[in-house]
Amino acid sequence: MNQWARFARFNAVGTAGIAVQLAALWLLADVAHVHYLFATPVAVGAAVLHNFAWHWQWTWHDRARPGELLRAFARFAAANGAVSLAGNLAVMATLVSGAHVAPVAANGVAIAVCGLLNFWLGDAVVFRRA
Repeated sequence: MNQWARFARFNAVGTAGIAVQLAALWLLADVAHVHYLFATPVAVGAAVLHNFAWHWQWTWHDRARPGELLRAFARFAAANGAVSLAGNLAVMATLVSGAHVAPVAANGVAIAVCGLLNFWLGDAVVFRRA
């Protein structure tokens, strides 16, 4: 698969993952009144699980190797998950506490900031060629 097609798939999965993350954040922060710094990692975790499943089955299906699911998920969690979690928490804290942006809007900015780095990590580290 060429990189542009893969990037398009990555972004389609990411768009759905954004919906998962923002819905989880909204439910936790706005409905359940959980502090945004506690709600953010839970919302990111839900999106990480969602995105890995779709990337494994669709975005990088041509690189998915039998018996590699758990190792691939470990790489995904360590690479994409760590970038998403650290990036989201840093941007959220800066925008919500510093600039008084609403948590869901700040989270949208955080997701965009982390996206390109996560594509590279997915392609070069998580679902690398055999």
